[in-house]
Amino acid sequence: MSPTTQDAGLALLKWYADTGADEAIGNEAAALYAKEADIMPLPAKGAPIKQVSLKPQKPKPPSDEEVAEKLQTDAASLAASCATLDELRAAMEGFDAKAHFPAARNLVFADGNPQADVMLIGEAPGEEEDRQGIPFVGRSGQLLDRMLDAIGHDRESVYISNILPWRPMGNRTPTMQEGVIFLPFLMRHIELAGPRLTVALGGSSAKLLLGTNQGIMRLRGHWSEIEVAGRKVPILPTLHPAYLLRNPLAKREAWADFLNLKQRLCENLND
Repeated sequence: MSPTTQDAGLALLKWYADTGADEAIGNEAAALYAKEADIMPLPAKGAPIKQVSLKPQKPKPPSDEEVAEKLQTDAASLAASCATLDELRAAMEGFDAKAHFPAARNLVFADGNPQADVMLIGEAPGEEEDRQGIPFVGRSGQLLDRMLDAIGHDRESVYISNILPWRPMGNRTPTMQEGVIFLPFLMRHIELAGPRLTVALGGSSAKLLLGTNQGIMRLRGHWSEIEVAGRKVPILPTLHPAYLLRNPLAKREAWADFLNLKQRLCENLND
């Protein structure tokens, strides 16, 4: 090694020492604390660099149970804030659950006399009810009018509503989950109307209001009580008029139930 080369090497080593590089490891820089598998090789010179797209992870959608629980909580809050039947109707009109009934066109709130002694509660609007926005105006409603007339009553002497204010797709029977969602509205409806007696028209209505899984054939004709805002309200389950249209022989049982209702109404008038 020539003196010039030796002097240059010594000068380079002195420069390394002055900069703090006091240990020779290799010809290439290395990450001393990284595992070999974690060290990604550099792409070859001139090779295209692959672009990595980092997509944001979508949040997990809520379950059906979580959606139903939120809707019921919202319904309870809205119902409790209503001081009149008009306010209750407006609250139900704007309730988020309406989006779950794409076939519905109009809110079906109630019909008849809200000051009446008896309130009849059906299940859900059908096509004709949805078109007019009035409960029980189709074939089953016409039969209900005749049943009321047979015991000396009409729509001016009763008050009529449903579990659901919106028509389900295909005129199907309301599910128990749907009934539970709208139950706060229904209970507030009964509270604001203040009937002395209630009639559950059909199994869905009777099961929801009585909190039971028993069938309508076992429930019908027997008076029970529901508690509405601390007040005991008698309730009589009976067959839905739509069921009677499909099963005419069952009109005998329904007639007996309506005679039972007539007797109870007469007793209330004499109290």
